[in-house]
Amino acid sequence: MVKKLTPNTPTRKPRVDAQRNRARILEVAKQVFTRRGSEASMDEIAKRAKIGPGTLYRHFPTRDDLLAAVYITEVEKLAEAQRKFSAELPPIEALRAWLLVFIGYIAAKKIIAPALNAMAGGPSRVFEQTNRVMEEAAKALANRAVASKDIRPDVDPMDMLRAIYGISSAGSTDDWPTKARLFVDILIRGSRP
Repeated sequence: MVKKLTPNTPTRKPRVDAQRNRARILEVAKQVFTRRGSEASMDEIAKRAKIGPGTLYRHFPTRDDLLAAVYITEVEKLAEAQRKFSAELPPIEALRAWLLVFIGYIAAKKIIAPALNAMAGGPSRVFEQTNRVMEEAAKALANRAVASKDIRPDVDPMDMLRAIYGISSAGSTDDWPTKARLFVDILIRGSRP
């Protein structure tokens, strides 16, 4: 099972309204970072989230903390999808569905990458934590598919992720997600025994 990432882990369970505020802050921050990149201001995020600056800073003391949390939330969606698909779908379908979610993650990462790169000290501390989660999720799904004999045991799930990421990087066209979704089926077919 993939561990859940938790930036700024509280010592006690937050109130429901605090959880709602945090979720709203993260969604608004993702939108603002998408539009404004490294120029996004904390005040703009608080205003758009319809909360006071104090509430924002209580959850995220610095801009870098907020940016890291936005990125980690996107990665956590991958971990949640892995758990959900593993519980609800046959192994090969779970792997395919998760690879499609991975495409959405890449799209989000590409959008916020400029702001991540502007973080103090760079984004390496965030990437170290999140790369492990992605790798664990991909391996868990691939292991189930190997055990069910849906894919060959020599298939490296990280190669699948690299191939999909390569499509996102190879061209600067906006239709790369469509091409990547088609490529998922090619990867699955090519991984069969």
